[in-house]
Amino acid sequence: MSTDDSDQVVQRRANLEALKQLGVDPYPHRFDSASSIAALVSAHGSKTSEELEAPRVTTRTAGRILAIRSFGKANFLQLSDGQARVQAYVRQDSVPEKDFALFKLLDIGDWVGVDGYLFRTRTNEFSVHASGVSFLSKCLLPLPEKWHGLQDIETRYRQRYLDLIVNPDSRRVFEVRSRVVSAFREFLTDRGFLEVETPMMQPMAGGALARPFVTHHNALDMRLYMRIAPELYLKRLTVGGIERVFEINRNFRNEGISTQHNPEFTMLEFYWTYADYNDLMTLTEEMLQHVAMKAVGTDQLTFGEHAISLTPPFRRLSLREGARAAASRRLGVQVAERDLRSQESAAALADRLGVGVLPGGGAGKIAAAIFEALCEDDLVRPTFVYDFPTEVSPLSKQKPDDPDTVERFELYVGGFEVANAFSELNDPAEQRRRFEAQIRQRAGGDEEAHAMDEDYIRALEYGLPPTGGEGIGIDRLVMLLTNSPSIRDVILFPLLRPR
Repeated sequence: MSTDDSDQVVQRRANLEALKQLGVDPYPHRFDSASSIAALVSAHGSKTSEELEAPRVTTRTAGRILAIRSFGKANFLQLSDGQARVQAYVRQDSVPEKDFALFKLLDIGDWVGVDGYLFRTRTNEFSVHASGVSFLSKCLLPLPEKWHGLQDIETRYRQRYLDLIVNPDSRRVFEVRSRVVSAFREFLTDRGFLEVETPMMQPMAGGALARPFVTHHNALDMRLYMRIAPELYLKRLTVGGIERVFEINRNFRNEGISTQHNPEFTMLEFYWTYADYNDLMTLTEEMLQHVAMKAVGTDQLTFGEHAISLTPPFRRLSLREGARAAASRRLGVQVAERDLRSQESAAALADRLGVGVLPGGGAGKIAAAIFEALCEDDLVRPTFVYDFPTEVSPLSKQKPDDPDTVERFELYVGGFEVANAFSELNDPAEQRRRFEAQIRQRAGGDEEAHAMDEDYIRALEYGLPPTGGEGIGIDRLVMLLTNSPSIRDVILFPLLRPR
């Protein structure tokens, strides 16, 4: 805290004591507001001076003080409720003596209530002509004045309350986020999907290839994992006969942090009985266009330097074809898809391209690594990348004519993955074989490999009908809809390293 800030804190505390001496309760229990500032501005902000006078509109509203100006007998407060702002005009001869004494002790950041009538000043400013001022809460620390540079961005994340006070654009991002969640819920429930909740603490971390957070339940003396995905629980419900089911869920993955990754994040995950991944592509196009229209009023977006259209249909690209074409461009020679089908040739190709792969990885894992390294950043327009290697998709159904490939897609927009979906593997014997292969990968050092889940296999043995399942990253979608460069911009309280 600077010396100037320290002086301000001393003065603010002195003003607090002076308010008490005046007989003002600096932290009252309630305030009967007749209208929010946003509602006032919406209903009356465009009216002329004459329209506000006939008939005169009286009001009682409240907000935080963002500015104080005094010009002799004319005194002004700029009040905000976080959504809109209004000016309060406070004259000594128009308010009770105690209220004007209270006004003299106000600081920027304090919360006040104002009684009065609406009018326009000589400069045509929409205002409340105050007949009374009520004190609601003291701001003891000075509000920041300037927001620029890396340190200020970090402060915005650490102290989101300050960000919301001084930065209206920040609030708008989270209003869009709220509408996104509501639009997903509306879209799916209108189509007969049932919303459910599944455990966040699980005896086994499953449903994704990711490192979990580990915790301990003292009463049961058992190790638990924070949810990395709700998939296996939602599919258990499908086995139980819930044919259309979804969850808007918080997931936790003990992984790195970047502009696209936060250890705690929000996903929509849903399962649709009797559908496959082709049905999901069509549904996803329709759903994302619907969500965009509901959340921001258009399906034509700007993200960074790019114009992005969410109007269907989206581009479709097979993973191995994308990797093959990108490798050919990079090396200046024609690479064949068969070069991605054997471990030896795929490893040699990755080495020539300078793409790092984990030791022991098969051809499928290497092909996926090449695609990720060479293609992802260029997938700006909405693109379904489909037909993944079986090796990297332990829960997906194989293609009938190609056992090394599964019916899976990832949707890329803006250069990163937004959705992941597949036709669900429902053969319990094949699922056991896949889990056993993952166990061998884990023994070889892959900490993200999937664990064996005997109860899930038992559920499959009761019969999972043909089903398509999908997860959509809500944080990343909000990034696209709000033109936010970092996932931290769209999470109210992102995880940060301690100072």
